[in-house]
Amino acid sequence: MMQVDTDRNFTTSFSVDRSPREAYDAIVDVSGWWSEDAEGVTDQVGGEFVHRYQDVHRCTIRVTELVPGRKVAWLVLDNYFNFIEDQAEWTGTEIVFDIFEKNGGAEVRFTHVGLVREYECYEVCSNAWGGYLGGSLRNLINTGVGQPNPKLDGDAPAHQNTATALRADRAPQAS
Repeated sequence: MMQVDTDRNFTTSFSVDRSPREAYDAIVDVSGWWSEDAEGVTDQVGGEFVHRYQDVHRCTIRVTELVPGRKVAWLVLDNYFNFIEDQAEWTGTEIVFDIFEKNGGAEVRFTHVGLVREYECYEVCSNAWGGYLGGSLRNLINTGVGQPNPKLDGDAPAHQNTATALRADRAPQAS
């Protein structure tokens, strides 16, 4: 099992009542749990996709590893947040989903390698990941229906309320 340096990464995990393969299939269905506006190739090594949420966040990601029922890994090629100054915070970081069989279901361990507490986006990003993973992705795996960010200007799903409030607190104030 991989050792995770929690000071240099954000890690969380959750269990589901479905098989590791069903968890894997849901993870690569990025528009089913993260953003309906995701475009590109999410299910082939070397594929690239763009995640987009209104004017708040967009990033380009390359799929670096796929092991059906076991692992999904991505590399963030570029990133933009409208609520922080240093736009390089995610660039070059890795996003890894490790999947394990557990008690007849699966455990998904998520690690955003390089998402560190010192980053300006850490509080917002860790809260958002918590909602996407523990809410939307877990629901997609268990029920077949996630709560991704909607296309265009739709309202954020309820699991984004904390991250939305944190973003508002961090937004540059007009003078």
